[in-house]
Formats: sequence, structure tokens, C-alpha cells
Amino acid sequence: MTMSIKGKAYIAGVYEHPTRKAEHSSLAQLHAEVAKGALEDAGLSFKDVDAYFCAGDAPGLGPLNMIDYMGLNVRHFDSTDVGGSSYLVHAAHAAQAIAMGKCNVALITLAGRPRSEGRSGTQQRVMAPNIPDAPFESPYGPVTVNMYALAAMRHMYEYGTTSEQMAWVKVAASHHAQYNPHALLQKVLTVEDVVNSPMIADPLHRMDCCVVTDGGGAVLMVNPAIAKSLKRPLVKLIGAAETTKGPTGGKIDLPTSGAIRTGAQAFAEAGVTHSDIKYASIYDSFTITVIMQLEDLGFCKKGEGGKFVADGNLISGVGKLPFNTDGGGMCNNHPNNRGGITKIIEAVRQLRGEAHPKVQVKNCDIALAHGTGGSLATRHGSATMIMERE
Repeated sequence: MTMSIKGKAYIAGVYEHPTRKAEHSSLAQLHAEVAKGALEDAGLSFKDVDAYFCAGDAPGLGPLNMIDYMGLNVRHFDSTDVGGSSYLVHAAHAAQAIAMGKCNVALITLAGRPRSEGRSGTQQRVMAPNIPDAPFESPYGPVTVNMYALAAMRHMYEYGTTSEQMAWVKVAASHHAQYNPHALLQKVLTVEDVVNSPMIADPLHRMDCCVVTDGGGAVLMVNPAIAKSLKRPLVKLIGAAETTKGPTGGKIDLPTSGAIRTGAQAFAEAGVTHSDIKYASIYDSFTITVIMQLEDLGFCKKGEGGKFVADGNLISGVGKLPFNTDGGGMCNNHPNNRGGITKIIEAVRQLRGEAHPKVQVKNCDIALAHGTGGSLATRHGSATMIMERE
């Protein structure tokens, strides 16, 4: 029987870097700056940190380099890397470590400079030759955007999902981004704006894709005693789950993501239902990503995600499930081509009542965050967190 982490750890500090282009900052500097921001948000300092978590976006050997760079003295660390879902996995792993007494204050950081470095989702994925699948996939020149386009096209074929329905994901995000002074795209968009934007990989238009930004974020997890000693609103982790999904020897189910497993597990541990969720942070690398995850998390039936997001149902104050009220990866911030940590950050803002007044969800006491990392069409990591304001 696995150990439940329900209520065993609290999120005491969060911080999102305000920059969207960091030409004159190093990667390590960005990591340190977001760490400082999260610690200050909590009212703690670097000397209080006894655990550190990072993924493949961290420079060098990850924790070995960054622990030394930031002058940390830790007794626990984790460098799990499953792309954009890494940081939700880290939060769950940190909660487990705290519950086991391995640490008391766990720092999680993400940072990247893809905009300054000219990287995007339209460049070929280079797979190391020793990866088992490389000989079968590399000859076809896989690109991030066309991997997601495969999933989108199959979803359209099986369920009748339309480009106009997918466009509503971007439209909803833009309605929220207009209130975020740091968002890269602040213009409110229409469905027509999205479907009339240039086609990048059929059926995904340019506006179906997330932004590419520099920046980053940090999350600070602490034990209950420390959380209750700080002068901050109490936000605790009550449910979490992680999994992977791959081609499984050719048994490919393109329109389904790993969220079909993590959602059910996280809800079961949290002991809440979908109607209890007041706000959802959903990983939004592409519009199809959101639709598939909403279905697999159980907010609607499989194949009905297009209808679920249509007509503004994701817009705060208007729809049935407010999502990504910071503008998300669609419009606000997607650092290092992996924005999972920002999903936790905005969920915490909502639970604390610290989101922008125009998008703050009323009586927001339970929120969900979900991350996806890798490619929906090949292999990806999937992680779900459910948080509660105490």
C-alpha cells in the first residue's frame, strides 16, 4: 500500500520570473532569482532550504551545480526529468520526502532561455542514438508541433472535434492574459483570429501553439509545522499522481493522454470530486493538449472536450471551469519550452486569493494543476496535483 501525502506538505512560497526575454542573464542566475523570489514570498531564506529539486532545464549536472551555485546545504535532492510535467512530479516527491522526515523545506526551480537562444517547437527533435526508439523515429524527422498535430488530427477524426472548438482554448487564455502585465501576448483574440492564423502543422495553426519565452518559476514546499508558523495563507497538497505513456510496442492510442490514470488517482487520494474543483491549471503547449487532458482528467467524457471548451467555458467569471488565469503557456509564459511549474504557481495564487481581481475565482478553496511533458503522439510524462486552501 502506498503512503498517502494528503495534508503532509504545504506550498509556502511561489514566484514567477517577470522577464520574458533574458538576453543578459545566465541560466543559473535565472534559477537563483526565482528561488530567491519563492523564499521571500514564504518569509524564508536560502539557509532554511534542506532539499532541492530540478529537472533537465538546470545547467550542468542539475542539483550538483545549482546547490553549490546557490550556497544550499541540503540533505535531499531529486533531478527527475519528464519534461513539462517534471515540476508537478517534484512537488509530489517533495511532499513524500517531507512526510518521511527526509527534509523540511524543499525548493523546486525551473528556468530557461529558449527565446534568447532561438529555440521553438518547430525544430527537429534530435534523439541520442542510444535511445531505443531513435532508429525507428529519427529518420522521419520528428518535430514537437507535428507530434501534437498527429494527436489533434486523430482526435478530429475520431470525435469530430473542430478547429473552431480548439481555438476557444487560445481565446480563453487571451481573455485572462490581458490582465497580466508580464504576459507575452496581451491582445484579446477571437476564434477567427486563431483559425485564420498561418497553418504550422495541420491542423494546428500558429495561434494553436504556446508562446516561447525566457524566464522561470519556483515553488517552496514545507512541512505543516513550518507552514503554520509563517504569515502566509495555508495551501496544502491533498492529492497527487504521476505516470508515463508511450507507444507500447505499437499499441498507440493517439487521442488519450496519461492524465486518464493520474486524474483518477489524484482525485481518489484527495477525496474530492470534479464539482469541488473551483479552478484548473491545465498544461497548454497546444490547444489540443488542453482538450485531451480535460477529457482524460474526467471533466467531460472522451470526445466531448471540444464542446466542453467552446463558447468561453474556460473563461473566469463566464465559464464552468476557469483555467490558466495568468494567460498560461498559450499567452503568458512557457519558459524553456516546459511550463509545468507555472501551473502550480497560478493555482496557488487562486487559492490564496492573490490572482488578478478581474480573473480571481470566487470562493476558490480547491484547485487542480496538471502537467504534460514530452510528446502526446509518442511518449510523455503526466502528473496531476490537487491543492486545498486550509
